[in-house]
Amino acid sequence: MSKPTLVILAAGVGSRYGGLKQLDTFSDQGDTILDFSIYDAIQAGFGKVVFIIRKSIEEDFKAFFNPKLEGKIDVEYVFQETDSIPERFKENNREKPWGTGHALLMAKDAVTENFAVINADDFYGREAFEGIAEALRNTDKNSTSFNMMGYVLKNTISDYGFVSRGECTVNHEGFLAGIVERTHIEKVNGELVFKDANETLKPISEETIVAMNFFGFTPKYFDISASMFEAFLEKNYKEPKAEFFIPLVVNTVIVDKTATMEVLKSNARWFGVTYKEDKPYVTSEIQKLKDSGVYPKYLWS
Repeated sequence: MSKPTLVILAAGVGSRYGGLKQLDTFSDQGDTILDFSIYDAIQAGFGKVVFIIRKSIEEDFKAFFNPKLEGKIDVEYVFQETDSIPERFKENNREKPWGTGHALLMAKDAVTENFAVINADDFYGREAFEGIAEALRNTDKNSTSFNMMGYVLKNTISDYGFVSRGECTVNHEGFLAGIVERTHIEKVNGELVFKDANETLKPISEETIVAMNFFGFTPKYFDISASMFEAFLEKNYKEPKAEFFIPLVVNTVIVDKTATMEVLKSNARWFGVTYKEDKPYVTSEIQKLKDSGVYPKYLWS
């Protein structure tokens, strides 16, 4: 049985965080959040990791991760840049790449097996990797049977500002019926709200199932999303802020029934670093996990 691949979205600039959070450390032993995700993925049976990064941070990434991962898992790097698009769309005023859907397309030639995709700055939890790895191993790679790890919204919120989440509608059979990208969810006076297209704040249930960019796909995903991205660029290549999100691809294939997506649910307390103020909490939670024996003191020794 083939081992799945882990694809990591790590090309972000960390504008709200104020720096390169992909390589920021959260323990006395110098662990990044990514260290835990890769460690969990190896334990769950993933056989390869593909980093999607920018060329400008290639040397830093390789110096940080290659010595740790050598002999433990296959590693490959691919690059997302603003001009990583078809030639006829390059005449634009774009200052940053085209979003997570664009980033994932950069891994097309590096991925031959079923794969999971995650954010570099999110801590997902051991059981999430185990669950999605099992699902990927049991899925025909020539199919369009996809899956995702769903989280409860209240377990994914920052206390220091707004976050983006994919709001999911799940049918009675446990499959995704639709997903809407909410680019602004925050806590106001103890209640969770989101901004709609008109910038109006509206309530959202804290029990809402949300996507945290932890999806499981077969390689068929790349053919589907490549044609969708080209159609997206036809309409938006001169729009400086238009973004092509993975949930946009997911929602389209679910609605038109060209694919299915099983929702695997996690009750884990997700944590991540959207803002610098999130760091002390994340550091504390990681220390608790080490103290309780979930992780060894030194992950890679």
